Amino acid sequence: MALVAAVLLAFVPAFMMAAFIYWLDRYEKEPLIVLGAAFFWGAVVAAGGAYIFNTVFGIGIYALTGSGDVADQATASLVAPFVEEGLKGGALLVIFMAFRKEFDSVLDGIIYAAITGLGFAATENVQYLYEYGYVEGGWDGFWQLVLIRDFVVAWQHPFYTAFTGIGLAFARLHKGLIVKLAAAAIGYAFAVVTHAFHNSFSSLVGGLEGFALGSLIDWFGWFLMAAFIVFMIGRERGLLARQLKDEIADGVLSPAQYARALSP
Repeated sequence: MALVAAVLLAFVPAFMMAAFIYWLDRYEKEPLIVLGAAFFWGAVVAAGGAYIFNTVFGIGIYALTGSGDVADQATASLVAPFVEEGLKGGALLVIFMAFRKEFDSVLDGIIYAAITGLGFAATENVQYLYEYGYVEGGWDGFWQLVLIRDFVVAWQHPFYTAFTGIGLAFARLHKGLIVKLAAAAIGYAFAVVTHAFHNSFSSLVGGLEGFALGSLIDWFGWFLMAAFIVFMIGRERGLLARQLKDEIADGVLSPAQYARALSP
């Protein structure tokens, strides 16, 4: 029952959050089959690969240091951010290469990144809720982790990977090779740095104070990303308004149709 509950309370919230992300894309919906593939990649390819790589590196660090605490902290702070953001970014790179016509705005990059991150988070949460929640702390520990993973840090993986999506989107929209490579690299670097900061801050500060302050910083970052998303939605509306204006003059659209097309 605990494992079934872990699966349900990991994937159902992730699906609900993914539906919200899909709803945010007001003016140019991305194909559901591509979004579904991105979620699958995050849940299976990225999460499975990250488990293997993180475990191997963790064993190697333990062999070198002889300390389980050092191995755990080094894996969380130094290894996992590079590995996990690289594997999640792989889904975005595939979409970027194979579905270029669907990857044509910064908002698109955020949408695909968020869906991939939610898939990853869903699988990761199954492990956290069952292994670190129920197995180690019983049902009390289980429900504590439900609160933390499904509410307090729910948007962490979509947030990190959004930077990779933004970087690839800038690369898509610019012609120079150097600019393309720099944009993609900077986006990935921001994803890794924000991920590493989250994984390191609470443990370095310690205690409930570290967790609370780290969560406050997380939420502030999510607020800034949300504001940026709202700005990008407005920008897409402005582009649509300019592009459709001539359609009224040509009689293709009526004023009422034009207003409806621009309505959020």
